[in-house]
Amino acid sequence: MEREQLLEAIHNSLKDPVLFARLDHVITYMNDAAADHYSRGRALLGQSLLDCHNEQSCRVIAEVLTRFADGEDECLISENEERRIHMRAVRDAGGRLLGYYERYETRTEQRDDR
Repeated sequence: MEREQLLEAIHNSLKDPVLFARLDHVITYMNDAAADHYSRGRALLGQSLLDCHNEQSCRVIAEVLTRFADGEDECLISENEERRIHMRAVRDAGGRLLGYYERYETRTEQRDDR
């Protein structure tokens, strides 16, 4: 299996959506969970992530991207009882910021079955 196919399989094994956008906010990748999560699915590829968000969310994304440019790597941008949404910086081997991805964490109840 080639490296790209392996990475695609790994991303698609995740149950939570992962969506990557370049620095200009254009969506260039989404795993299968993201394609299922968003109503427009893969039709969002090539579109601006900002077009999918309200004004407040766009401000948060812009602020976090500035923090990424200053060296931060991850930021929690939204949280409720069902899920957390993080933005994570993506950098090349030299540390240059290439873009970011949105990563969802679905919250599940913790049980102690001992």
